[in-house]
Amino acid sequence: MGVLSGNPQDQPMHYGEVFGTWSYLMAAKGIIAAYQTFMNHTGDEELRSFLKDSIDAAKREESQIEELLKANGVGLPPTPPERPKADLESIPVGARFNDPEIAATLSRDITSGLVACSTIMGQSIREDIGMMFGQIHASKAQLGARLLRMQKEKGWLVPPPLHQQVRETVEV
Repeated sequence: MGVLSGNPQDQPMHYGEVFGTWSYLMAAKGIIAAYQTFMNHTGDEELRSFLKDSIDAAKREESQIEELLKANGVGLPPTPPERPKADLESIPVGARFNDPEIAATLSRDITSGLVACSTIMGQSIREDIGMMFGQIHASKAQLGARLLRMQKEKGWLVPPPLHQQVRETVEV
């Protein structure tokens, strides 16, 4: 048997796994707080539902990763306080995030999360950590597809300049 054989949960985490999972957890905690704030700013019920599902997913991730880090004796990053609920109409119009801005931020966060999951999966030598982030990656990809569909339907998607290649016919 090799040095790192047997039950992966009995193996130590290497520094890259510790840093990657700890950093991911820190970001997930921040996202939960930010999305709770966004819940106060959106008037669109479909976007509100998406935010709630995203918060629930981030809380599941937070729980899994905290359990992993605690089991390996790694200190946890600080948790921001829960954000209070506010009435949308009490937020001045110029101070509100609008729904397309919220959707664009969610899109950016999902993209960053996919890259982070892929990075952690690629650097992990513990199968359980790689698999955990593979599952988180798949869940995040599904949220991303759902958000993209919503952005298209609501006219919130701002595409980059579209390239339309003109094909020249070559006579032989």
